Amino acid sequence: MAIRDLRDWIERVDELGELTRIAGADPDVDVGGLTDLYQWDMGNPALLFDGMPGYRPGHRILSNVLTSLPRLALTLNLDVAHSKRAFVDALRNQLATLRPIPATVVDDGPVMANRQSGDAVDLTRFPAPRWHPRDGGQFLGTGDIVVMRDPDGGWVNAGTYRVQVQGPRTVTIYISAGKQGQLIQEKYWKRGEACPVVVCVGMDPLLLLQGGYEVEAGVSEFDTAGGIRGESVPVIHGPLTGLPFPASAELALEGEMPPGETLPEGPFGEWAGYYASGQRPAPVMHVKNVFFRDDPIILGCLPGKPPNDNTFFRSPMRGAVLWNDLERSGIPGITGAWSHEAGGGRLFNVISIRQMYPGHAKQVGMAAASARAGAYANRWVVVVDEDIDPTDSNEVIWALCTRTDVVRDIDVMRRAWSSILDPMAYQGDGPGWFNDRLIIDACRPYDRRATFPAVARVTAEEATDLRHRWPILFGPDGKALSEARSANRGS
Repeated sequence: MAIRDLRDWIERVDELGELTRIAGADPDVDVGGLTDLYQWDMGNPALLFDGMPGYRPGHRILSNVLTSLPRLALTLNLDVAHSKRAFVDALRNQLATLRPIPATVVDDGPVMANRQSGDAVDLTRFPAPRWHPRDGGQFLGTGDIVVMRDPDGGWVNAGTYRVQVQGPRTVTIYISAGKQGQLIQEKYWKRGEACPVVVCVGMDPLLLLQGGYEVEAGVSEFDTAGGIRGESVPVIHGPLTGLPFPASAELALEGEMPPGETLPEGPFGEWAGYYASGQRPAPVMHVKNVFFRDDPIILGCLPGKPPNDNTFFRSPMRGAVLWNDLERSGIPGITGAWSHEAGGGRLFNVISIRQMYPGHAKQVGMAAASARAGAYANRWVVVVDEDIDPTDSNEVIWALCTRTDVVRDIDVMRRAWSSILDPMAYQGDGPGWFNDRLIIDACRPYDRRATFPAVARVTAEEATDLRHRWPILFGPDGKALSEARSANRGS
């Protein structure tokens, strides 16, 4: 059965045994802190908060959403039993063959059950957490999508950007320089026009995934989500802006961002693990209409020191997209890719290859540092041989330690595209931010492949044979059983 909204997703996750319900938590103190604690270890259940002080029972917050591989696979319509490496390969194949299905415009849907307009708009009735103790306010939008239409091409962008409540009818929207939403907003402002916008808070988490990674400009995230689900996403056109938003969304804010109008925004703990952006001006959105379901659910995505909800799902997503980007550029021999959680799913990218010609590894590293999926806020690109699992940090470090010549195999790329959220970024003459990055060839030297020392470990074929002949020592996943026991060939 296809997942069509956040409530379907919650039901399916509950069936997997990966949901915990919590009553009585304070959104200003407890919700963010408990979510943070649950994210110290990936794989903990999603959290559904209800009965929060100061809010109507039934007004809920869902957090720690995409911090397990089974929940991520469920969201992406993939097999929930994949390993990390197999998951990336499956996702890469899904994206490579994806055929977007255009959204279907409908007249009504669950999100239209309730409406506030004009002076009746009151955002304070919805629980907006203070996600970190030192945040500068309450953030209604973290697991959201912000919908805008490009005034030139007419295509719709639905990106995930943070939204801070500034008053009953006012929010600020923070978008990093160079992101599609910021470029669209600037086009309206240069014309002296307000930028129409709809913020959706609470929807199928697949749309959160689509809003959080690099869907190509000119392609709607609603259409790519439809292609993954295998059925069209029903959308409603906002009466004020004409912008589409999911008919089954939990909560949607419709309004506009007037040119040049800003308010202090932040500070907010972000995906790199720091309060790097501080407090600074951000564009103001005046909310004209609010649409919401009965007993709406706020979808929260808590960034912070990795790993967290904001980085765990980026690791395989960025790995898959980066792999496809490299293959589309014509580079052969890619066998795996991963963006490590410790780097916020952006700053530390590893690509494994089967070396085919001199300079192959260097070519892959340079391309990965500049490709669409690897250009923004990247710092380390490491290229390894096909026998190294790029998802396994221990194997990657071993390759760095034993296959890298620190004089010949390390290159620096300067003044690359970064973000103020990167604590080591630096500002140029304008509003943008730069960083410098390393490209490391951690492959066996191409001209020494035949004579390079052999690895002191059983081969994959030998391991398969041993597991087959000694099944009493290994579980169905091939891993050694932790329970102590005696074993012999005759047992």
